[in-house]
Amino acid sequence: MPYFEYKNKNIYYEENGSGRPFLFLHGNASSSKMFESIIKLYSDEYRVITIDFLGHGKSQRLEKFPLELWFDEAMQTIALLDFLSLENVNLLGTSGGAWVAINVALERPDLVKKVVADSFDGRTLASDFAKKLLEGRCYSKQNETVKQFYVFWHGSDWESIVDHDTNCLLKCSKEHIPLFHKDLSELKVPLLLTASKTDDMIRNDFEDEYTSILEKVPYGEKYIFLNGFHPAVISNDMEFAKVIKNFLK
Repeated sequence: MPYFEYKNKNIYYEENGSGRPFLFLHGNASSSKMFESIIKLYSDEYRVITIDFLGHGKSQRLEKFPLELWFDEAMQTIALLDFLSLENVNLLGTSGGAWVAINVALERPDLVKKVVADSFDGRTLASDFAKKLLEGRCYSKQNETVKQFYVFWHGSDWESIVDHDTNCLLKCSKEHIPLFHKDLSELKVPLLLTASKTDDMIRNDFEDEYTSILEKVPYGEKYIFLNGFHPAVISNDMEFAKVIKNFLK
C-alpha cells in the first residue's frame, strides 16, 4: 500500500485514473473511503488522488489531534504533493476538507490550479457549531448505520478517532482558533463554493457567508444544489461531477 512520511509518521494515499491530477480531501472523522462510490465519476478524465489524514483511515494514529487541525492537514497535503512532485493540481475539499483545500492554496499557490470547497461553514465556525457537533456525534454513536460507516472508514478503533476529532473541534470552537493563516484576499487561484440548500450540518446562513467570501477572493463562484444531505459531493454525485468538470475546464 502506498504511504509517504510526514513528521516521522506514515500517511496513506491512493491514485486512480490518469490525466491532470485531482486531489480529494475528506472531512472530519471520515477517511478517503468516503469518496469510494464517486471516484469513477472523475477517474475517466483525471488522475484522482485521495489521502487519509493522520489519525484517520489507514494512516498512522495520533494520541490527540493538533488544535490547528485543518492547517496541519493542509501541511500534510502539501507534503504529499511534494512527495509526488506534482503542481497545477486541482483540489476538492469537502466539509472539514474544504478548509484544508483553501489553506493549501493560500500557502502554496504554485502547487494548485483550482479549488472546490464543498459543504463547509466558511471563514469562521458558526455560533452554534459546538452544540450541533455534540448533538451530531452523540447521535452518530448510537445510530447503527452511521457506526457502520465509521467502521468502514477507519476500522475497529473508530470511536477513539471520533472522540479525538470531537475534542479537537470543541476546543477550536471555544478558543476561536483562526481557520486560515492568511487572509482570503491573498488567494491566487479560482475558487468554487458548493453546498446543498437542505444541508443541516452547516451554518443556516451559509449562502450569505459564501457571498461574503466571494467578495474577498480575486476569482470565485458558487453553485448551490436545491436538495441533498451532507456533503453535496456525495448526495448530488452525478450533477456535482458535471458542475465540477465544467469549472475545472
